Order: sequence, then C-alpha cells, then structure tokens
Amino acid sequence: MSTRIWRKPTDIAEMNARAEGTAVGHLGITMTEIGPDFLRAEMPVEARHVQPFRLLHGGVSVVLSETLGSLGCYLTLPEGQRCVGIEVNANHLASVPEGDRVTAECRPIHQGRSIHVWQTEIRRSDGRLACVSRLTCSVLEG
Repeated sequence: MSTRIWRKPTDIAEMNARAEGTAVGHLGITMTEIGPDFLRAEMPVEARHVQPFRLLHGGVSVVLSETLGSLGCYLTLPEGQRCVGIEVNANHLASVPEGDRVTAECRPIHQGRSIHVWQTEIRRSDGRLACVSRLTCSVLEG
C-alpha cells in the first residue's frame, strides 16, 4: 500500500487555476487526480501540440512530464524549500495522432535531501504507452 507523500496542500482546482496564463494552461494540461504517491493529468492533442506530421510533438511530451515532476517534487518539500528541474529525458515509444488525448501519471523514483527523480508515463487514449520521461530536480533552500 502506498504512503501519502505530500507535505503541501493538494487542491486540484487551485493547481488548475494557477496554470491559467502559463505554458501549462496554454497547452491545456489539466490535473485530474492526486493519489497517495502520484499525480495524474490529461492533455488534448490538438494543432498547438503537434509537429508537421500531425503527431504529438516530443517537446510537448517533455513539457507535460516536467510540469508533473516539478509539481510533484514541490508538493513533497517542507516549507522553506523549493525545487528546480536540472535534467529531463524522454523516450518516445508510440506516436499520438492529432485528435487523441493523453493521460500522464508521475511518481517519484528517488527522493533525497538535495536531489529528486520523478518518472512520468504518458499514455494514449487506447492505453498504449507513448512516452516515458524522467525529471531530475535539485532541492534548494529558500
């Protein structure tokens, strides 16, 4: 059974409201669930998300992954600490056509004092794994 890892408030409506007017809001990334040790979000695949072949752009998958990983890391830190992403990678495993919708689920795979690593799985609407991405965050004071 998973243990709840969050140290800060986890209000989905507030998180989605804060995304308005940002890259996250522009891309239509919507937080949908906060589990005991994971975050889940959805995103449509529309013209603003695709490359010239009308498939989900790999960079947009990375934005989705970094959004969830950064948020997850932040929510686990005590007051007085913050985090910044220092490395992100992604393996694109299946294409996602325009008109589809993706779901992303992010979990920590390492939570140290100064470094966190978060992994995100992005799935197409048919459940097929489209991308696996890892974000490394540096934990900072202040």
